[in-house]
Amino acid sequence: MPSRAATILTVLSLLTAGRTMAFDLEAHRGGRALLPENTLPAFANALSMGVDTLELDVGVTADGEVVISHERRLNPDLARGADGTYIAPPGTPFVKLQFADVRTYDVGQIRPDSAYAKQFPDQRAVAQTRIPALSELFALVRKSGNTRVRFNIETKIDPNHPDESLDPQAFVAKLLRVIEAEEFSDRVMIQSFDWRTLQLVQQQAPKMPTVYLTLQRGFGQTVALDKATSWTAGFSPADHGGSLPRTIKAAGGAIWSPYFGDVTAALIAEAHTLGLRVVVWTVNKPDDMARMIEIGVDGIISDRPDLLRQVAGEKGIALPVGTPVVP
Repeated sequence: MPSRAATILTVLSLLTAGRTMAFDLEAHRGGRALLPENTLPAFANALSMGVDTLELDVGVTADGEVVISHERRLNPDLARGADGTYIAPPGTPFVKLQFADVRTYDVGQIRPDSAYAKQFPDQRAVAQTRIPALSELFALVRKSGNTRVRFNIETKIDPNHPDESLDPQAFVAKLLRVIEAEEFSDRVMIQSFDWRTLQLVQQQAPKMPTVYLTLQRGFGQTVALDKATSWTAGFSPADHGGSLPRTIKAAGGAIWSPYFGDVTAALIAEAHTLGLRVVVWTVNKPDDMARMIEIGVDGIISDRPDLLRQVAGEKGIALPVGTPVVP
């Protein structure tokens, strides 16, 4: 059995080896603590500030438009009709709406009396902000002149609610078609809690990195260490020594993206030995950001990219240069 000192040295060396690539500073939903989530104003703010990656979520409308939204449906805490009234819950799924209808809703201000508003009280409202198409974000990045920012695009599919989105095959086909047509394939990662979509991406666009999202706690748990779940496309950690990193490696992933409360230095080191990068979500407090950097993560997804830039800079991490742009 190795000594404690030897074990510590091994972990430190693995952490160092895993950090040879650049740190990834990601703006979650464009930086939703600052501006309306998943909107062109938020992405423009993140580009102007300087981030490595724009993190976003997509769905597909009834007429096949790939739109940017965290929810699979219109969000009653965000969407207001032409009369200024917020829509009633639960909201219509995008797969049942035409893109022209989606564009009639204003998503530039959180419903004031909602729990979401209490979570982000300093978010600046931007009136008459619409749900964008993915192609519009690509156009904004071109306008900014930023030739290196990447995109971490999450497929919003829930295997337990198949009626609320396209099936995985059709969803992935639509998404890849837009990315390829816009010529951004070499700057995109595809992430998902629903690993079925990642398997399809690996088959159809093998050069595009896949990001395996996981949550191991609470009501929203998507993975378990002793069995496959509806989210894991038949892969079970029980078949890989109870190791989530080994399971993701076996599934063909390039990046493991766990909830930051689920990771330890030892797990990060294990992932690094397998050649996986580890990018944690969603980290908004400076102390947590610093701790994640100290234990060796390769990147952080944050609603506060401004604070993340500050903490990363204090840790000696080179910061991405901003490219000012307006929508």
